Amino acid sequence: MQQVVFDEPYDFIPPYYTNWGPHLLRFYVRRYVRKAYGVHSVESRHVERLRDSVAAGRSVMLAPNHCRLADPMVLGIMALDVPVYLHAMASWHLFKEGWFQTFIIRALGAYSVLREGNDRKSLETSIDILVARKRPLIVFPEGALTKHNDLINEMMEGPTFLARQAARRLKKMGEPSEVVIHPVVVRYAFDGDVQQAIGPTLDGLEARLSWQPKHNLTMFERIAKLGDALLALKEIEYLGAARSGNLYDRAEQFVETVLNRVEDAWDQKDRSGGVIARVKRLRTLILADMVAGKVTPEERERRWYDLAALYYAQQISHYPRDYITAGKNLPEHVIETVERLEEDFIDHAHLYQPLRAVVEVGEAIPVGPERVRDEEGGDPIMAEIRTQLQAMMDGLAAERTAV
Repeated sequence: MQQVVFDEPYDFIPPYYTNWGPHLLRFYVRRYVRKAYGVHSVESRHVERLRDSVAAGRSVMLAPNHCRLADPMVLGIMALDVPVYLHAMASWHLFKEGWFQTFIIRALGAYSVLREGNDRKSLETSIDILVARKRPLIVFPEGALTKHNDLINEMMEGPTFLARQAARRLKKMGEPSEVVIHPVVVRYAFDGDVQQAIGPTLDGLEARLSWQPKHNLTMFERIAKLGDALLALKEIEYLGAARSGNLYDRAEQFVETVLNRVEDAWDQKDRSGGVIARVKRLRTLILADMVAGKVTPEERERRWYDLAALYYAQQISHYPRDYITAGKNLPEHVIETVERLEEDFIDHAHLYQPLRAVVEVGEAIPVGPERVRDEEGGDPIMAEIRTQLQAMMDGLAAERTAV
């Protein structure tokens, strides 16, 4: 299990507001994303939409999909074509993975947010950035890293909440500035030889299961067999026995069963939203007394068991149904699936390259100070963000398929 939550007091990590960091790092960031993430090129599209919003003095938020750790830095490269520097809200755990990564992401304008609680300081910082109108702000509406290019996960309403709060403050100040959200899609294409790239990885994962290499099977059959094995291991660990049936049906049943059990154990009545929202609520509940040091060692161990179960429930929910098949062979879909298997088996993935990123900026969506709901009680602005994101994704995927 990768460490994405911590049972220790949270310290807000503010952004650097000076321009020296991004100004200097603009000469290094392309090299860094190539070395650290295998992204060899970044193509920007429709940056004039963002350029127009900035030139008009608007408060600008970017609402991108989030499929790779490289996303914030790739967006920063796109912003150099405007040109403008960015701020970004980033999960606290990213600042705890080494001093160099912390330095880089802070220098590029990132600041922390505690996703397992009400982080007032981070929210206030976000609103301050929007009101100041010096840099656009990145907020990822999916709320978690998904590891799949062409699908949008459930979306949180945090972006529109922050945008409305900024609009209210500007109105109070008598400022005529408009607050807008630009949906942005980042899509990666893998331009290498897929079979050559993942072959050693599949051999290694099979060896960890004490299997002989399954070279007699197709690439898709090997991946499916490993996915079946991973799910069976987690079924045995958390449900008591491996189950049979369709792999995706079993995955959905696993996720729902684990969530329901933990929600029952913690008397969590609110079960609304998707997997990410439910996991976030439970993590907040479970971690509170751990952070405060109010639990015994035995109780702490029990809580970590539940947190691990939630981690794997969320991870397994990120394997989209029929994302790879023999008849739908987008190389990046295969790479993403193998990366997820590696992370869930051994907590880290190999670097697969070369990746080519395309960043497309959507049309500006104005956000007013008042909360608006559609007939079904949903947020129409979030619906529009989702619509634009999926349309841009579909267009980029169609281009890729046509190659």
